[in-house]
Amino acid sequence: MAVSIPWYENSAEHLANRQPQSHSPLPTDDLQQIAKTACEQAVGAATSYDHTKVGDWNSEIIQYILKTLISKTTPAADSSNPDAPSQPAYKYIANSTVIQHHGNSPAEIEKQGRRGMHSAVGAFWNNEKDGTYTYKWEAADSKGMDIVITITWIAI
Repeated sequence: MAVSIPWYENSAEHLANRQPQSHSPLPTDDLQQIAKTACEQAVGAATSYDHTKVGDWNSEIIQYILKTLISKTTPAADSSNPDAPSQPAYKYIANSTVIQHHGNSPAEIEKQGRRGMHSAVGAFWNNEKDGTYTYKWEAADSKGMDIVITITWIAI
């Protein structure tokens, strides 16, 4: 049996307009807003990359995304069966990647160039129910870093 595996490139050109490749648990605009808010809350007050804080930033971003996705996609309790647990129809995976820019000033970055980042994801799953969404927080650029968020959902 031949399996067709689509190739998704997460280059900077593709991130801005990237759409989920399958049925999404929420509209793309909602996924984008969740990722953006997570980044703003975790890193918004920072003025520059700080290696000692990256672990906390990643944890805050991931926790916010997971809590929000679960909250927004968990159905209300069934009044005809109040003992039945409510759970979302998906399992979620959130990934946060923070990359420090080369150099601290625009002149240094211009001279040395930026660090490259290329990322790809592949999966063997149900293309009708499972999917992934990638978001790059543009405001991180002015802080000397890139932040790329990936949200993956798998139907239960």
